[in-house]
Amino acid sequence: MANQSDSSEFILLGFPGLPENYNTPVSITLFLVYIIALFANGTVIILIVFSRRLHQPMYVIIANLALSDLLFDTITLPKIIAKYWFDDGSISFVGCIFQVFCVHYLGSLDSFIIMLMAVDRYVAIRKPLRYFSIITNKRILVLCAFFWFVPALIALATAVLDSSFPFCGNTIKSCFCNNMAVTALACIDVTFVRRVNFCLAMFVLLLPLAFIIFSYAAIIRTICSMNQSECWRKPFYTCVTHLLVIGLYFIPRIFVYVANQVKLLLHEDLSVLILCLYTFVPHMANPVIYCLRTKEIRGTLVKFFKKKLSLKMEQRPVVSVIME
Repeated sequence: MANQSDSSEFILLGFPGLPENYNTPVSITLFLVYIIALFANGTVIILIVFSRRLHQPMYVIIANLALSDLLFDTITLPKIIAKYWFDDGSISFVGCIFQVFCVHYLGSLDSFIIMLMAVDRYVAIRKPLRYFSIITNKRILVLCAFFWFVPALIALATAVLDSSFPFCGNTIKSCFCNNMAVTALACIDVTFVRRVNFCLAMFVLLLPLAFIIFSYAAIIRTICSMNQSECWRKPFYTCVTHLLVIGLYFIPRIFVYVANQVKLLLHEDLSVLILCLYTFVPHMANPVIYCLRTKEIRGTLVKFFKKKLSLKMEQRPVVSVIME
């Protein structure tokens, strides 16, 4: 314990082996990722909240997913961007543990919300006549509230365990604080804690993934059994795009947890790159794949812009008269 360091603050390294001449492109990329995700998810939330025609179960689920992704990016990305732009990579111990809580809380929440979305699509395709009696706004709101609550307990347990360790270093080899990065700095044997966290992660990932695979397999089977040769193409393409984003979210996460458990050593920069890919790319893709491609959302956006354009056209004569 003689080498135990002061754990009052940690230093985020981002990509540990990245040469300095790549700092600017990486920081700009992270900034653009944050702006795109912020704008896309913020737009989705505003449209769904303020448009009554979108007050439907599917869009309630999408709004919850967008809010979760927006919070995740806002809690993690600005700090690592500040590290590259202003050389401010330090984060307090409390701030780091708060990031651990939020990362695992919101990441777990995404899993359950995506599962709920898959169940919603399953009922819509397999039981279309009973959809509005099975899937109601009230039930969806209750389920979303439940899924906001349960992951908080799991993430709180993870954060409390991580905060109790003595640390023999303060450099976080990642873009944000997470369980694996923090436990790597512990001065004590954390094998048991890693196993507990692995079991919790597999529960959070594999249980929703099993429901998702079952739902989409049944949906694709129903789509392929359609008599009309043209009718199946659009829903089949939609399912494939959904599964690509879902695969990007779940598969790398499971791989990283399993690799950490079996002590498979990955290059530090590769590990951080995989972390960024399965974390931030889905946050940008979700609004497009799940929301902006739907007819109702596109119609609401077109209606909004037409209204703004008509208001501008109406105001121009008034302005010209005043100027004259």
